[in-house]
Amino acid sequence: MSAGDRRAARPHGGPGRCLGHGARALILLLLAAGPGAAAPACREDSAIVQRADGAPIATFSVEIADDAAEREQGLMRRRALPKGAGMLFVYPSERPVAFWMHDTLIPLDIIFLDGTGRVISVHGNARPLDDTPIPSQGAAQYVLEINGGLAGRLGIGAGSVLSHPAVAAERAAIPCR
Repeated sequence: MSAGDRRAARPHGGPGRCLGHGARALILLLLAAGPGAAAPACREDSAIVQRADGAPIATFSVEIADDAAEREQGLMRRRALPKGAGMLFVYPSERPVAFWMHDTLIPLDIIFLDGTGRVISVHGNARPLDDTPIPSQGAAQYVLEINGGLAGRLGIGAGSVLSHPAVAAERAAIPCR
């Protein structure tokens, strides 16, 4: 215990007198938890979407499309997507990307994310079977597709953050633990 700590621990004065026992305990707990305490626990089969401050928005069970064939197939010909499910497209690096709804039978929200997992743009309620390109509004490395209209209802938008093991911890806006 340092000299400063001994003064704070004195029952009859010193700087420790300003805080109650509960406040001191909370401060110690937060200090002991460390900076990684807010990092979400991530799994390959789930994507956690949060506000920029780390407050949770939603967790989606996801299928991963991380090679050219999987990304090309995407959610084509699916008649339904379970509530709380989606597909996470993973590219090797950031670049402008464009999606379309060719042979996609259900409306989707297409969420474009940069290399840190931060949302750069959302295209809500993409129309089924529409071959019109839907471009990212900047360089994207990840794209999350979820049921149409869900991003708006949940408040997922530019600045929201995705945490997933595919987002390299050293680059992630909010890394997984």
